[in-house]
Amino acid sequence: MVTIIKRSTPILERQARRESNARTYARNLGLALSEAKGIYVKDVDGKTYIDCLACAGALPLGHNHPAVKQAIYDALNNDLPMQTLDLVTPIKDEFVSELFESLPAEFSKNAKIQFCGPSGSDAVEAALKLVKTATGKRAVGAFRGGYHGMTHGSLALMGSLGPKMQVPGLMPDVHFFPYPYHHRYPIGAGNFEQDYQQCSQYLETALGDPEGGTLPLAGLVMEIVQGEGGVIPAPDAWVREVRRITQERNIPLIADEVQTGLGRTGTLYAFERSGITPDVIVLSKAVGGSLPLAVILYKDELDVWQPGAHAGTFRGNQLAMATGLATIRYIRENQLVTYVEQMGMHFQMQLWQIQTEFSHFIADVRGRGLMVGVELSAQVRHLARQLQAECLDRGLIVELGGRNSSVVRFLPPLIIEAPQIDDVCQIFRDAVAAISQENL
Repeated sequence: MVTIIKRSTPILERQARRESNARTYARNLGLALSEAKGIYVKDVDGKTYIDCLACAGALPLGHNHPAVKQAIYDALNNDLPMQTLDLVTPIKDEFVSELFESLPAEFSKNAKIQFCGPSGSDAVEAALKLVKTATGKRAVGAFRGGYHGMTHGSLALMGSLGPKMQVPGLMPDVHFFPYPYHHRYPIGAGNFEQDYQQCSQYLETALGDPEGGTLPLAGLVMEIVQGEGGVIPAPDAWVREVRRITQERNIPLIADEVQTGLGRTGTLYAFERSGITPDVIVLSKAVGGSLPLAVILYKDELDVWQPGAHAGTFRGNQLAMATGLATIRYIRENQLVTYVEQMGMHFQMQLWQIQTEFSHFIADVRGRGLMVGVELSAQVRHLARQLQAECLDRGLIVELGGRNSSVVRFLPPLIIEAPQIDDVCQIFRDAVAAISQENL
C-alpha cells in the first residue's frame, strides 16, 4: 500500500476540521498550495507538482499566464468596475465580440448570449429554463454517463448515481438515453459501429414511440466528449445522427461545452469536429480565463423568455471578462487548437506504449486533444485511488472519473509542451509499474 508523505500537516488538519464533509479534491490530493506557474504548482513545503487537473479545465493557459495577469493588471490600473450585474462596459462589449467571433459563423450570426451566475451548473439551469420556456414542454433528455453540474436541475441530468442518491425532489421528467462507449458497449452490440448505430436507433425509437413513456422533450443535453463520465468521445457519425433526430422533431440540442469549450479537444468547440450546429451552447471554466464566468449562447428564435427570467448578482464579473477576453484572443491568435491536437496525439502515443507494456493493468487509452483518459482493467480498477496516490507522491496531479472511478483523467493546461508530456507519462508509467509490482 502506498503511503503519501503528509506534508503541511497543521494546515491540512485545520482544513479537515473546518471545511464541509462535502469537500472532494482535498480528500484524495491532500495538498496545501502556495505557488503556481504554467503547468506547475508548489506546496507550502516547497515540493513541485505537474498539474494535470488545471482546476478541472478552468485554466486553459495554465497558472498565472502572462496574458491573463496583464489583463488583470490593466483592469485594476484602469479602475474597471468589479461587478456590474448585467450593465455593459467596454470590456464586456469587447469580450462578447471576441466570443462571437470564435463561434462558427452559421451560429453566431443569429445568436444571443445570457450571462449566468459564475458556474457551469447555473448556466445549465439557464439553458433548461430557456428551452422549456421556448417550447412549452417540461421533459428533458440526457445521456448515461453525463455530468452537467450539482444544482437540483443539473444534478437530475447526471448519470452518476452517487451524488443523487440522498437528494430527494430532483427535477422530474428527465429521460436518459445510451451514449456510445467503445470499451463498454451500452447496447451490447458485437462491435462499436453497430453499437453507436443502435444507440441512435434507440434514441429515435424512444422519441417516436407513443407508448414508450418518453414525454416530448423541451431539449436534449449532451457532452460531445464526456468528461467526468470517463473521457468518452462521441463518434462524429453518431453526433450527426443525434442532430438529425432532434432537428426533425424540433427538439433544441444543448451542447454542454463547459469542460470542452475553447480548444480543449483540438477544435475551439467540440461540436465543430462533427460539423453540427447546436441550438444552445453552455460555457464556463475556460471562458473566464481562470476566473469565474458562465454563459449560454443560443439561437435567437429561442429568446422568448421575459426580463428577469434568469438573473444572478455575480453575472457581471468584469475581471473574468477581461481575463476571458485575453484567453480567447491568445488561443485564437496563436492557433492553439492545432497545437492542442498535436500535443494530444503525442500524449496518447506515449500512453499507448505504456498500455502495451502493462496490458494487464490498462484496458483503454482514449481522448481528444488534451482531454485524455486511461481506463484501468476490470481486475485492477479497485487500485485506481492507490495509483492516483502513487502519482501524487511522485509529483503528478491527476483525477479519476468514469464508471467505478476507474479512469485516470489527464486535463493539463493547453500550453503544455512535448517534453513536459514526456515527464508526465514517465511518472505515470513508473507509478503503474510500482502499483503492478505491489499487487502481483
